[in-house]
Amino acid sequence: MNSTLIKRSSALIFVALFSTGPLLLFVGSAHASGTSPYKSTPYQTTRKNAGTPNSSVVKTNSNGVVISYGNSAITYNAPSPALATLGQALFEQNCASCHGTEANGVPANGTSGAYPNLVGLGPATIDFWIESGRMPAADPRSVQASRRVARLNHQQALAVAAWVNSLSPSYPGIPTPNLKIANVADGAALFALNCAACHTIEGDGDALAHSTFAPSLRNIPAFQVVEAIRTGPGNMPRFTGNLSDYQVNDIVKYVTAYIQHPQNPGGFGLGGLGPVAEGFVGLALGVGLLALVGFWVGERQ
Repeated sequence: MNSTLIKRSSALIFVALFSTGPLLLFVGSAHASGTSPYKSTPYQTTRKNAGTPNSSVVKTNSNGVVISYGNSAITYNAPSPALATLGQALFEQNCASCHGTEANGVPANGTSGAYPNLVGLGPATIDFWIESGRMPAADPRSVQASRRVARLNHQQALAVAAWVNSLSPSYPGIPTPNLKIANVADGAALFALNCAACHTIEGDGDALAHSTFAPSLRNIPAFQVVEAIRTGPGNMPRFTGNLSDYQVNDIVKYVTAYIQHPQNPGGFGLGGLGPVAEGFVGLALGVGLLALVGFWVGERQ
């Protein structure tokens, strides 16, 4: 099979994935949002090993409170309650002006619903927004918060998550994926079906409707990829009941191995722009080189 046929086949496969991706995302989003039988814990699901304590291993403290759960693929941990006091102080300094001193979205002299209510969202949600630098927001009035350098460090983010979670304990906890057992081939297939329609097959992100966008997946730690999949930040669907922890672990392996560290055995990757861009560059360089050679030969005549 020659290189031209390979490139054409790759382009057709990408078009097929791009065409079916939005439908699969819609189905996944509807399934994730409609399977929870637990009103007080919105991240519960009837499917085992899907980011909730409905897992293979569940550990509780002496009071029966879940402190850790998961399986060999991903372990979820509740932040230590000992961090809650520090977390409350950090929250009041960095978050209360918008979300209110009770984290219920009601700031001082404000109206209810003006800002998101954080109570009951679970530690992973709080940790993701803080550690990705999206919160505290640079501009609370912007349509979508952009990823920035985090204002708080990892321990401080966990402290804020611990305090917010103490107001109404929920899930998911802070994830730790075990990428050593992940299947990167399965991860690539799952990414193409569930993620590529918005983030593109190369993970570079793309524009969405109403001035929103799917962010690039470059330089994102593995645990934050899990947090995003399980909590659905912004316009992203929340994959709770439709992807198991083993499948999520496979996706994270693909993102952190091949998207963040692409391999280009054929030479310069051109940013993964695909056969059209590669052909254009090849044509431009080839024709330009031939023109120079022709000009040089003509001058010698």
